[in-house]
Amino acid sequence: MLVITRKNGEGLRIGENIRITVVETAKDRVKIGIDAPSDVRIIRNELFDTERFNIQAAVHKPAADLLSIIKNQQNED
Repeated sequence: MLVITRKNGEGLRIGENIRITVVETAKDRVKIGIDAPSDVRIIRNELFDTERFNIQAAVHKPAADLLSIIKNQQNED
């Protein structure tokens, strides 16, 4: 991990197309601005983790539903 120090108005670049600028600093917060091409997905870490969890749950849900259907059919026989 690269750790750098920046003041308000200063920033950094990632590659040719992504620019990150420190917009505002407060006691325990930093507000940043990100300029990137529209095809670059930008998402907060906590939302990324939640989204990944939801996708995994959705993938496993059909299998669980199928098992439930099979068990119900066996109980009917």
